Amino acid sequence: MFRRAFVGAVVVTFISFVATHVMAATVNGTVESVSTDDNTVSVKVNGKGDEPKVFTVGPAVIIMIDGKKGTLEDVVAGQTVTVTANATNTATKLLLKSPKTPPASRKPGKKPNSNDAGAADAGNWPQFRGPNRDNISKETGLLDQWPEEGLKVAWEQKKLGEAFSAVSISEGKLFTMGNQGNIEMLLAMDASTGKPLWATKTGGAAYKNGMGNGPRGTPTVDADRVYALGANGDLICAGVDNGEVVWQKNILKEYGGNNITWGISESVLIDGKQLICCPGGKDATIVSLDKMTGRGIWRATINGTPQASYASPVIVEYGGERMIVNYTHTAVVAVKAQNGNFCWGFPSSANGTANCSSPLYEDGKVFTASGYGKGCAMFELGPKGTATVAYDDNKQMKNHHGGMVVLDGHVYGFDEGVLRCLDLKTGASVWQDRSVGKGSLTYADGHLYLRSENGPMALCTATTKGYEEKGRFEPKNRSDKPAWAHPVVCGGRLFVRDMDSLIVYDIKK
Repeated sequence: MFRRAFVGAVVVTFISFVATHVMAATVNGTVESVSTDDNTVSVKVNGKGDEPKVFTVGPAVIIMIDGKKGTLEDVVAGQTVTVTANATNTATKLLLKSPKTPPASRKPGKKPNSNDAGAADAGNWPQFRGPNRDNISKETGLLDQWPEEGLKVAWEQKKLGEAFSAVSISEGKLFTMGNQGNIEMLLAMDASTGKPLWATKTGGAAYKNGMGNGPRGTPTVDADRVYALGANGDLICAGVDNGEVVWQKNILKEYGGNNITWGISESVLIDGKQLICCPGGKDATIVSLDKMTGRGIWRATINGTPQASYASPVIVEYGGERMIVNYTHTAVVAVKAQNGNFCWGFPSSANGTANCSSPLYEDGKVFTASGYGKGCAMFELGPKGTATVAYDDNKQMKNHHGGMVVLDGHVYGFDEGVLRCLDLKTGASVWQDRSVGKGSLTYADGHLYLRSENGPMALCTATTKGYEEKGRFEPKNRSDKPAWAHPVVCGGRLFVRDMDSLIVYDIKK
């Protein structure tokens, strides 16, 4: 009897061994995405078509990267990989090799491109603050003096729905957002004529606030998809041609965040295969999602779990380190783009009310500024993703909502109601002018396009010599709310949004 039971146990053990070891398989391919949230690796298997295979990474997994022991946080998209996995697709060994020239690599100090789709084409403005998120248009041949009678109107579209959203333009299509009834909508139009193409629900209710109703973010276009984040935290990915929903989720609910006082205002960032957004929740301050599926890749939690700011993230690369930089409610922070690991953070220019303007970058220097009496700070980048404070507590650039632009070592922006030119290196004021009042701006073809929050549009020369105005007019679509949607210059035209209407002006010579 004992002998029979012993033999039976051996047989069961052998069958179990066969099930978990003999049936193990080895595949070769390329890492498509990594999620440290649910411990998975998505691999495009060689010779198996476009559909990636997802492996769960077991606790006892062996990970070797370029011959050195690593962890799941070190695994990044683009690495070639040999996966050994059991019958349940649980990986027991990952042997990885990094590409000789990583797709995202750039020379230290070179201004990065945060959205490669259409960035080289001056006729595209695929995201908030332009192709490189720096408020700089590549347009040329534009009017260098506006006529006294004002600019010629190309087209106008009314009843878009209330919003502070600006516009994004890609491959002849224009994208924006707005409240329509009690629903928040992502909208598409023909960029040449303003003809509506489609409207898709973001998944959220219309956001309403005494300072102005509607979404605050601007859509981000990447190839054949457009991404938009609503004022209640509803994130949608839709097809650019027909608005069909690919995936959607609410980032506040998913990552334990609460909405901020005047509504989520971020415009999401696409970086390679990643979508970066900042829910400011107890479970994640900044997150990376697979842009194709919405699945989590990594999450970064900053000490104190600060709430989201009103600013949008940018990519900064220096000394071989690629970083995501943005405001939180309490500080400017930087995390590694590949895995979300913390690099640096400083409270220097963060106010306790609303940090609205995205960071600027030039030649190893990160410049940040906020309003409510706070001012600006500049951080010098160092080796291995470090930074030091070059100056802070500088009251020369108290930038509220309108963003800034850095050109040849000088920062141009609104210091509350003062338009100011600032020396980036020293923080010293070069010149100032009060004729426009507080507003927002963008740069194109040697000029600054200035939008006063009270309505007027003005053009001035971008020079360190002083304020030189080249024209001014009053857009006829003025609402009763502050004009906080940033102006856009694209395709020889100036796009001016004011709550539920959009006017487009011809500005070619």
